[in-house]
Amino acid sequence: MAAQRLAPVPDDTAISKALLNACFVLAVLNIVFFPAFYSRGWIFDETGLGMPTDFVNVWSAGRLALEGHPAWAWDWEIQKRVQVAVLGQSYPGNFAWHYPPPFLFVAATLARLPYGAAFAGWVALSFVPYLLMMRAVVGRPFGLLLAAAFPVVLTNALVGQNGFLTASLIGGALVLLSGRPVLAGICLGLLSYKPQYGLLFPLVLIATAQWRAFVAAGVTVVLLAAVSWLVYGTESWQAFFHWMPMFSQAFLTEGRAPWGKMQSIFALVRYFGGSEPLGWTFQWIMTAAVAVLLVRLWRSPARYEWKAAALATGTLLVTPYLFLYDVMVLAIAVGFIVRVGLAEGFARCELPALGLVAALPIIYPLLGGAPTGFAATLVVAALIARRCGWRSKVAAEASFAR
Repeated sequence: MAAQRLAPVPDDTAISKALLNACFVLAVLNIVFFPAFYSRGWIFDETGLGMPTDFVNVWSAGRLALEGHPAWAWDWEIQKRVQVAVLGQSYPGNFAWHYPPPFLFVAATLARLPYGAAFAGWVALSFVPYLLMMRAVVGRPFGLLLAAAFPVVLTNALVGQNGFLTASLIGGALVLLSGRPVLAGICLGLLSYKPQYGLLFPLVLIATAQWRAFVAAGVTVVLLAAVSWLVYGTESWQAFFHWMPMFSQAFLTEGRAPWGKMQSIFALVRYFGGSEPLGWTFQWIMTAAVAVLLVRLWRSPARYEWKAAALATGTLLVTPYLFLYDVMVLAIAVGFIVRVGLAEGFARCELPALGLVAALPIIYPLLGGAPTGFAATLVVAALIARRCGWRSKVAAEASFAR
């Protein structure tokens, strides 16, 4: 099945003032609020102690790997001792390391720097490919402003998470898939540090006979696993598989992180008091429905932008373990929607709906940590479904008329 290509966006297409102004305001808010949070304590608090936040587990895992004990990175007690030492203070709970061994290469590289420099450097460096990816998705320099305006940018930067990298790899794969499938596959192989994103892409690649991308992704995963095994040993992989069930038990069964922090239908059910079996029932129904619909969409003659936007959105819908910083991936789908809107005009409801998508992550703290990121994902999914459904209806009517 031949891959479709992204349609070019005319350079002289006017950008609506509403969209331009909204993105400018959101980008400015991200820029303004960042130093405001910094003054209250970003990497270090006012006393000079490290702020307990997500990045500390990355740096600590890297430090353990550099010291010759990579398998200890998955041990919660050892990890916390290292974290307390680098922060200079303790904190309730755990920032557990749960990534596969290949991600230790990133952690060890960062741990060669002092903690503060590594934190700031990681945020800054991972933001660059995200910007370039969004420029490619939108097809115009406006993509840079759209990227900076996405509200989850601030969330990801404040905690030093990997949302920029995840979005860069997924968006890069979708942009490259039609023209450079091997590079797209390499992006997907590198994405294996987030195994929860590994369900839909293989299905779509198989359904559309994208064998070059499929093989490239598989080879990349195998090479990463082999190199990490050679460098960090069998014990690191044993530790990873040993601690994963405990991590799942803590976060998906016991709810050690508040349910509102996770942005999935599973977490939504638990947030409103539903049982774990009920949450899994809803999650598996949604996963199956999204998988079937995506395979059908990708095998259809629908415009490539909608296929790519749907796959990015579906990636967020099918995993139960999804925090707000992971919703950075939704920027990809928004970018493809904007690309089509710039090329052929926006539907009447699209710009107001995108405004709602931007507002939902912003009001997340105001609602006491309700899963607003999941709601934003559903809004984007509805926009894509509306466009794809309309296209199908027009095609069917045209075929009937002939």
